[in-house]
Amino acid sequence: MVLGQPIATAAQMRAADAATIADGAAGAELMDRAGRAVARAIAAFCGPDPVLVLCGPGNNGGDGYVVARELAVRGWPVSVARLAPPKTRDAIAMAALYTGTITSIAEAHPAPILVDALFGTGQERPLDARLAARLEALMAAGDVCVAVDLPSGVDADSGALLGAARAHHLTVALGALKPAHVLYPAAALCGRIVVADIGIRVATDCCRIEAPLLPPPGFADHKYTRGYVFVAGGAMPGASALSARAAQAAGAGYVMLARAEGGSPLPASIIERQAEPQALEAMLEDERIGAVVIGPGLGRDGPASQRLDAVLDSGRALVLDADALILLGGDALPVARRLHGRPAVLTPHEGEFTRLFGDLGGSKIDRARAAAKTAGAVVVLKGPDTVVAAPDGRAAIAGRTSFWLSTAGTGDVLAGVIAAMLARGLPPFEAATAGVWLHGDAACRAGPALGADDLVPALKAAYADLTCPN
Repeated sequence: MVLGQPIATAAQMRAADAATIADGAAGAELMDRAGRAVARAIAAFCGPDPVLVLCGPGNNGGDGYVVARELAVRGWPVSVARLAPPKTRDAIAMAALYTGTITSIAEAHPAPILVDALFGTGQERPLDARLAARLEALMAAGDVCVAVDLPSGVDADSGALLGAARAHHLTVALGALKPAHVLYPAAALCGRIVVADIGIRVATDCCRIEAPLLPPPGFADHKYTRGYVFVAGGAMPGASALSARAAQAAGAGYVMLARAEGGSPLPASIIERQAEPQALEAMLEDERIGAVVIGPGLGRDGPASQRLDAVLDSGRALVLDADALILLGGDALPVARRLHGRPAVLTPHEGEFTRLFGDLGGSKIDRARAAAKTAGAVVVLKGPDTVVAAPDGRAAIAGRTSFWLSTAGTGDVLAGVIAAMLARGLPPFEAATAGVWLHGDAACRAGPALGADDLVPALKAAYADLTCPN
């Protein structure tokens, strides 16, 4: 499986810097590499117009002095404005190598290109109101705004805003992505993101989700080896039908929809059965079932609880969504005890998550990890920055998505896609990340104003291109 680029917290980046320096690299050398990388990215992004570099007193400001020096060497008109004199040893050294004039931010004149090297990952408290207003004014007066590592005014680990208000056009992430590059609202301010390799290796168990490796069927495959997905329907049959159609479009070889009552017609290739809770128990005894989806359209009444009980007692790998999560949240037994240690993926949105796990603290990544550990299952905390977390602490964040997914039924589609990945034999964490990527790619293919039904044909195309790229 391919997950993607590493995502590191501020503390992990500091540890990586320290380890690299301990191995013999000088801190000033790393700063020089970082600044040069940013200068190259700027030169590739826009033309040689006048540049204003804003430098803070820390290492992010030190990077900024290198950027200014490198662009000046290239012949670009450069000016530097600093918030305060450099305070770290390496920043002082880099500032000394810049031979141009330096003014204060209050005295700075706007330029077509603004480089924000004020704080980066080191910011932990809100921007001073006057500085925030000045920064916004200088950004508004320019044509292109570039952030060194991170836009000033965002929290690196949570993606929260600490005074930032205006989006940058380009952000050059140094060494690795940070959570704020992919978590909203901060991610909305980063613009295009370029990750610069500056020669450090980061130890992290979080990454950005990228296209998975899904081989096409081989000569020995048949409908059951490709994955048997069982969808347990309920009071609202349209939702479970969406899950069934999505599982088939995502490559499942056999899809069964056990309806509680009639509903809209399905493709003839999806098997339909009417099944009350007692009949459902018998149907779930089929050892060929690779994954069961329950929750979309299930309902929240007594019969819905009976159907959920039958699925939970079946011993099958599970994808639990929507009403199944609401019913679990109202259960006196902890979620982990209901799951009995079987492979399971829970796919809550924020409201369902809070009802099931309570008001957990920390970043979205922290909350998803804590919930996964509590449940003993993979948790997919949905949203524009969907986070997938495993009980062992691994986490991954959606790398391809569309804000048009904010419409009814798209979560039902995601549940079906993840079930297809689980049924084909992927472990729960890998199944969830592959499902999230396919779902996001399908949304991008479906285009603006999509509805959940539009995702199914787009999903089939996304899956086909992934498994047979030629």
